[in-house]
Amino acid sequence: MASYKTLSSVRMRNDVQWIGETAWIYRTKFSSPTIPSEDKVAVRAVLAFGGLDTYATVLLNGKEILKTDNMFIPERVDVTTYLKYEEENELEITFESAYLKGCAIVEKYPDHRWGCWNGDNSRLAVRKAQYHWGWDWGPTLMTCGPWRPINLELFSSRISDVYFTSNVDKALKAAELVAKADIEGGDSKVRFDITLDGELIATKTVTSSKCHASHTFTIEDPALWFPIRYGKQPLYDLTATILHNGASISAGAKKFGLRRVELVQDPLIGQPGTSFFFRINNIPIFCGGSDWIPADNFIPRISKEKYYDWVKLVADGNQFMIRVWGGGIFEEQAFYDACDEFGILVWQDFMFGCGNYPAFPDFLASVKKEAEENIKLLRHHPSIVIWAGNNEDYQYQESEGLTYDFDNKDSESWLKTNFPARYIYEKILVDACAELVPDTYYHYGSPWGGKETTDPTVVPNFDKLVGRFVSEFGMEAFPNIKTIDAFLPLGKDDPDRFAQSSTVDFHNKADGHERRIALYLVENFRYAPDPLEQFIYSTQLMQAECLASAYRLWKRQWKGPGKEYCGGALVWQINDCWPVTSWAIVDYYLRPKHAYYTVKREMALISLGITRKEHIIPKTNTHVHTLPKQPKLRYGVQT
Repeated sequence: MASYKTLSSVRMRNDVQWIGETAWIYRTKFSSPTIPSEDKVAVRAVLAFGGLDTYATVLLNGKEILKTDNMFIPERVDVTTYLKYEEENELEITFESAYLKGCAIVEKYPDHRWGCWNGDNSRLAVRKAQYHWGWDWGPTLMTCGPWRPINLELFSSRISDVYFTSNVDKALKAAELVAKADIEGGDSKVRFDITLDGELIATKTVTSSKCHASHTFTIEDPALWFPIRYGKQPLYDLTATILHNGASISAGAKKFGLRRVELVQDPLIGQPGTSFFFRINNIPIFCGGSDWIPADNFIPRISKEKYYDWVKLVADGNQFMIRVWGGGIFEEQAFYDACDEFGILVWQDFMFGCGNYPAFPDFLASVKKEAEENIKLLRHHPSIVIWAGNNEDYQYQESEGLTYDFDNKDSESWLKTNFPARYIYEKILVDACAELVPDTYYHYGSPWGGKETTDPTVVPNFDKLVGRFVSEFGMEAFPNIKTIDAFLPLGKDDPDRFAQSSTVDFHNKADGHERRIALYLVENFRYAPDPLEQFIYSTQLMQAECLASAYRLWKRQWKGPGKEYCGGALVWQINDCWPVTSWAIVDYYLRPKHAYYTVKREMALISLGITRKEHIIPKTNTHVHTLPKQPKLRYGVQT
């Protein structure tokens, strides 16, 4: 696979676009395990596809066994009758161009009002990571293929899923846990075991019914899972085992944490609207943190260790929450495992972003299955405290004047408007979450607050009238000089090693970035564009001061019971998917920018800030008042 250095120039990046417009065939051969003749009747063979990106036709030994059209849906195919047990098997997968398929779908539905920010309209028709079409921080690099493992499974009976619902009482003295297991096969005895640090806490053997088993446990004095800095993160193990004649033949296990989570939306003292903050184990939490995009354009390159390192950076930076952005992917288990371990809360978007998505029947059916399958994959993680329907799709609706009547609750009528995707966010995803994660809050969008953001009755004031929860805010800055040298073909000796060069410019995808960065710099700093190191320092200082001041101002609005005027703020963004100038506070190579450290400082247990006291001239006073030579300053300490 090409490195980002070899793809650094505009010409070479454009030269690879044909890859995303071409069909590709993946082919492999494998031998299946030997099965004793007496067991062949009972044994089933299943090919489990963790993820196929995206339009795939799968052949096993020359026979078609599967067609897919959604990158986010895992597939399981019974291949018992297709498998060769004494010979070599051939698996062949043909991937069509997702870009061309998307273009064809757009042409097929001309009545839909297609439109989006970032990428092009074809992405809206395809259930594939939306950032593959390019974004204002990432390149257009369309890929295809098996992006998650493919496994051959042989079994007579198996645990297909282990899951649970839990409830910790308000006194935090007991927890009720309903353990559940789904079963494939004929065996009916299932044993549930709950352990903590290797010690058996509870066990129960039950008889399954209709391929499902469950049992309700009560755990006294539970070891509670807390967000980072508020307590420990103990993780229990729930194991379900199928018993046949007293012997274990299949088992499935999940780690889980017990915690009481509430999203508090109560009336506020002295201000309209309600609060929006999380209370974990009866403790109100100001959720300072960051937004997360995929850590690479080529997802399989992100190792378990790299996920751990990224989440550790979040934890070490005094951050409490990370938001998985809706234009990427439902992340790998390793990401959420790390969040569970460190105590980082997760705001989880569904995978829709910045556009007007269609709602034709096949698309809705695929979205429904996608939502259900990914909720099942992730619902055991104690770190996930909220699911959100999309990223900025309601903002796109407002911008384009698409139909949205909040008071209209007839969901079928939404499908007949020019904003039919409302049916996805306010019907399909609502139903999926209510059924599969009833104890986790679902929010229509990120952001979404019930009112139009252009509502003239809401007066913007950066420090005082901030959003109740800021799910995105940010400022661009150049990355570390070592990161820039890494993508310049000749490194530090490259003639393009200056801020306005075509190569450096190409590594910033934000529209109008040159003018925006230059204006902020010239208005706030004495700086020079040369040497490049000084220019980089200036942009990072600008970003650092911007984010730090925002945190100081907004934490000041976290004033105690009834005055939680701001319940959280998430920086856009923590990371990058390639070496680039962007809003990230840590670059692609995990090199922190200055802002990482100023955010860490502001999210410490105590931070100190200074603001000017307002001097207001009464309307009835026609005299000009001069400020005193020694202006009064207000000191604020946030904890």
